[in-house]
Formats: sequence, structure tokens, C-alpha cells
Amino acid sequence: MIYDCIIVGKGPAGITAAIYLKRYGYEPLILAKDGGALERVKDIENYYGIPHITGPELLKVGEEQAKSFGIEMKSEEVLELSKELHFVVTTNEQVYEAKSVILACGASRNRYAKADQYEGVSYCATCDGFFYRKKKIALIGNGKYMAHELSVLENISKDILVFTDGLPLETELTSSIPVITAPIDKIHGNTHITGIEAGGKVYPIDGCFVAIGNASGFTLAKHLGIGLQGNSISVDEAKMTNIEGLFSCGDSIGGLLQISKAVGDGAICATSVSAYLKKHKF
Repeated sequence: MIYDCIIVGKGPAGITAAIYLKRYGYEPLILAKDGGALERVKDIENYYGIPHITGPELLKVGEEQAKSFGIEMKSEEVLELSKELHFVVTTNEQVYEAKSVILACGASRNRYAKADQYEGVSYCATCDGFFYRKKKIALIGNGKYMAHELSVLENISKDILVFTDGLPLETELTSSIPVITAPIDKIHGNTHITGIEAGGKVYPIDGCFVAIGNASGFTLAKHLGIGLQGNSISVDEAKMTNIEGLFSCGDSIGGLLQISKAVGDGAICATSVSAYLKKHKF
């Protein structure tokens, strides 16, 4: 099946976009592992018509509203986005195709502050792995997104170390790559990263890739070559990126990181997707 639109993210922007698309007569699919930053909000007092509500409560109401429209929603982690004849979205469960895609998966959350000051630190194995061919590579992360990045790096180097930074390994690795589970104590280097210290031992490296948590909208965009502005995805007035048929809205595109703005973004984005699908007569 080829969906009219796959929406990555089930927060206010993603749910709103899905509802509008459904009302326009299209079949969207929502993919999201979790509710993002809204899951951690304890009290919301500034959203129109709702004096008090928690983030988890608002997420639940939004999901129920989407399901009442018959919108398909799957709790899967999106690992990769590519474009062939159609868009191809790879999750931890399977591969989907769509005529259009909306990235509504929130602001970039997987930065690693301990290492960001150094050169040689990357958040995209597909983008930067080539520069570390046959070199010593560190990969920081502990979940399925890390395992996906590892599968890319294994084609580039046989000298790879995985650091979970004190977290338990949440996925099985298909190879015998060494995994260091001790917390990272210190990053070594001058301007360029040269080593990672964990468990009282320093591991020399030439480069470091970060794959913490889920793939953010920023990370997915970088993999596909989408225009970026800082840590946000660049879009035009219609919320479309520089890649035709690929849109973004909500916290992914920066600006005022508020629920009300995300809802408005979602409505505009869905309207633009509808116009795009009609124009190209999919």
C-alpha cells in the first residue's frame, strides 16, 4: 500500500495535520514511538479553551480524536527516510511508502553536550561516515536508532566501539562490536576529538557519531539532504522543504515552541499537502 501521506510524530502538529488530511479525503499514516517533549509537561495553562491539562492528558485526547476519524496510527520508531519513486520510510518494524511526508517529530533532542565542542563529532552516519573510512570510530547510543547507524558505519570501518554512557543496551547487535556500558567520564581532544574516557579507561578514537534516543526530524532531514537552519528544518510558507513533497511543521521548524503554534502549523501543512497531491494527480 502507498499512503497519501506519512506523518512522523503524534504531537499537536502531527495529529492536527492528520485530521485535516482525513477531512480533505486523504489517507494519512501516523508513525511515532512516543509523544516527544509533551509527555514531560506537567501543566498547560495557556492553550485556548482548556484552562488546565497535563501534556500526557493532551496527547491522549489528541490520539483518541485522530482514531475517531479512522486515522491509522502505529507506535513504531522511524529510523530512516529516503526518496525513490515515492518516499520510503523505514521503521524498526517494517518499510512504508508514501506520496508525501510530513516531519512533525519535534525539535532536535539528541544532542550530546559533552562532545559538541569538538570537531570530528557527527549526528549522521550516512552523511559523514565516508570521512572515517578504516579509522577508529566511536558510536554513542543504546537503542534501535544506534543499531541502525551502526549498520551504516560497519560498511566503513571494522574498528568501532559502542558507548551506551551508563544506559542498558536496549537492542541486539548482529555483530561482535565491543560495547562499553560504563558512564562516559570525559571527552578528550583539543579542537578535534581524540578519545573517550569511560570506566577509568581512555579509548583513542578518530571520530565520534551520536545516535542517542530516536532519530529526530533534524537527523532524518540531514540524512535526506533537506535544507537546515541551525538545528531546525527550513521550510517555505507552505511548510514544504527544499525536497518536493516533503513537508515539516511544529517544533521541527523552530520558531515559537508552543502548542498553539504547532496546531496552526499542522493545519497549514495539511492544506499544502492536499494542494500538492491534487497538483501532481497522485
